[in-house]
Amino acid sequence: MHTPSSAVMAASTPSPRQHAVSSGALPFLLGCMLLGTVGVFVQEAHAAPITATWFRCAFGLLGLTAWMAWRRQLPLLRLPRRTAPWVLASGVLMIASWALFFQAMTYTSAGMAIVLFHVQPLWLLLFGALWLGERVGRQRLAAVLAALFGLALATGVLQHLPLFGAEDLHQSGYWLGVALCMVGAVCMAGVTLCAKKAQTSASALAWWQCLLGALTLWIWPVQYGWPAWGGAWLWLAGLGLVHTALAYTLIYAGTLRLPTSRIAIFQFVYPAVAIVIDWLYFRQTLSTAQLIGIAVLTVAISVAERPSRARPVRQ
Repeated sequence: MHTPSSAVMAASTPSPRQHAVSSGALPFLLGCMLLGTVGVFVQEAHAAPITATWFRCAFGLLGLTAWMAWRRQLPLLRLPRRTAPWVLASGVLMIASWALFFQAMTYTSAGMAIVLFHVQPLWLLLFGALWLGERVGRQRLAAVLAALFGLALATGVLQHLPLFGAEDLHQSGYWLGVALCMVGAVCMAGVTLCAKKAQTSASALAWWQCLLGALTLWIWPVQYGWPAWGGAWLWLAGLGLVHTALAYTLIYAGTLRLPTSRIAIFQFVYPAVAIVIDWLYFRQTLSTAQLIGIAVLTVAISVAERPSRARPVRQ
């Protein structure tokens, strides 16, 4: 009876690394999809951006503490000496990226800020290659560039540029907003790299980031006022429990298992879902160009994930 050769069996059996990568994709994508709905909670809460960010951190901290206590994982919060600097650095960079993004939106449009901020996958590919020594394939690099173009179309930014007949957007402070977005994008790419270097529990990593955010941003609601008691607090609680505690735990669980090249392309799922949510929930009409942009985003992500053809095994 003919039995398959050991080479064929080895080729058909996924390696431990392949299994880790495939298991990391699902939580990362789920986390990005959850983040895509964050606009609904922010809009319904009617809170200032920094105030909403503090509530994200505070409720996220409470949720993660309860979850880790229930699972008896609180000892994981004790960081080893080699891990602590990476965890703390990721928290500082996360807070800085949020602050820069919110500030940038005061100088540029929200759509332009989103597009510029999502240049970060390119930084992530570059840093991953230079710092972590990861190989960047041409297919994924092209997919990231195509996804960035699709995002520009989907947000409607191109329709408001002078090149396409709109009035000049280069008013005073515009380029400052561009610079803030670019620095914020570098910070966000740094968050991913620090998370990979930390190699700690995903829940612990998110917990420390929430703690740093809660300790840093508390002065804002104290100085400028708290949201009215009632429904706003429920939306803010959801912002912390769902979009911070749950979403970032899923994202970091995937980050620890995925190469930076896949993380870079997966990150476009977040803005893509956000645009679709704006259409479905807020009833914002999408133009033809925006629909094309969403299609380009979808194709770019699928092409990046298309496996290369396996070479035939010689008997």
